[in-house]
Amino acid sequence: MLRRIDMSRDSFAFPTAQKLFRRRLTSHWREQWAIIRTAADWTVLLYIIIPGGLLGGRFYYGLWNHALPSWVTALPFMLLPVLLAILVATGGMVLLLQEGDLLFLRQRVDWIRTIVLRGMVYSLIVTALKIAAVYVILLPFIVRGYGVSPGAAWALLAMTIACSWCVKLLGHIVKVQRQGFRRWLWLIPAVTVPCAIYIRAALYWKDRPLLLLLTTAAFAAVAAWAIRCRLGLRGTFMNDVREDYKQRMRIAALMLRGVLDKPRPTRHKPWIFRKSQPLLKSKQPESRFTAAAIKALLRNPAHFKLYLQFTGVGLVAVLIVPSVLKWLIFALLIALMSYWLSSFWLLFSGDDYIGILPFTKQQKAEAGSKALPIMLMPFALLCSAAVCLPLYGWWGLVLFIPIGGVAGYMIASMFSAFRFAK
Repeated sequence: MLRRIDMSRDSFAFPTAQKLFRRRLTSHWREQWAIIRTAADWTVLLYIIIPGGLLGGRFYYGLWNHALPSWVTALPFMLLPVLLAILVATGGMVLLLQEGDLLFLRQRVDWIRTIVLRGMVYSLIVTALKIAAVYVILLPFIVRGYGVSPGAAWALLAMTIACSWCVKLLGHIVKVQRQGFRRWLWLIPAVTVPCAIYIRAALYWKDRPLLLLLTTAAFAAVAAWAIRCRLGLRGTFMNDVREDYKQRMRIAALMLRGVLDKPRPTRHKPWIFRKSQPLLKSKQPESRFTAAAIKALLRNPAHFKLYLQFTGVGLVAVLIVPSVLKWLIFALLIALMSYWLSSFWLLFSGDDYIGILPFTKQQKAEAGSKALPIMLMPFALLCSAAVCLPLYGWWGLVLFIPIGGVAGYMIASMFSAFRFAK
């Protein structure tokens, strides 16, 4: 005989939604701390935090008790509200929802509602602490530099926090309800309108704390309305989980930004050379191979961005060094770019897909010898212009093209002979 099983609350590991939320919040903190520990050891952080805290505290004490730097008075007050508005517009909401809730908590609407509400409260508290920390750092400039009264300064802080709550909630509601271009059509006004009102109120009413507090009350009323609307949303669970995951991974994404390339979006057509017409007049296999490498360099965002970054840094380096060293720096930069482009060619020609094509070593070397000068030439001409124009004036307009072309071709030929085995 089958016995009826009583699924009471005591049968679950977390009998209430409050305990489940506390467990997830603790796991969230551990997760963020583990991500930080992967980037820096605690002992290393101590060597940075302790001296930095002492130096920062001494500097902050000086801002309150000594004369402010002269550049503070030269900056307009508008800069501070704009900086705070940029800080307000960043970040998002962490609701601590998980994919498994769709299966296990779907029938417990009150549990989902409790987790979402507490997640919003937690996110708003974190936002308030972040805003307050930055505001306290700027407080000496606000009070002493621009003559804002203490009452108005604290009213401005309250308005900043209320505006940040309003922006976070409105932006979150748009993100979980809209997709594609419609998201941006709604997200831009949801963020920019409160920030514009905040900047305008801070500029015109910086000496009127009562008006600032009235604006704070208006922002708080909109935030309360947004909380009520958010709790009433239905059918956004998967979008909630997706946005929640993005916010939890923000620290990891920040630390890995310089280590891993961002996944490239799928393109049906490349952004340049869409019709794939030949770049070179010759129809020889080596010329086609050369054109394919040039297109690969320009179509790959990471490689093309690195090319532009190195070009910008190289031009600045040539312009700021003394005249005696300009030609030496010019030659070194051309050699460095040639080495990087030759490494790119070796990587491109050694790819598994290229290995399918019946190219011999000699053909690959000939194609690389053609591709390297072409890829190097824009950089060489720009660097030559950066050298010739400051040194020779109007004559530099005539000299930089032949000098850059000859130097680029000669150095590229040298690297081709050394690095491309036939």
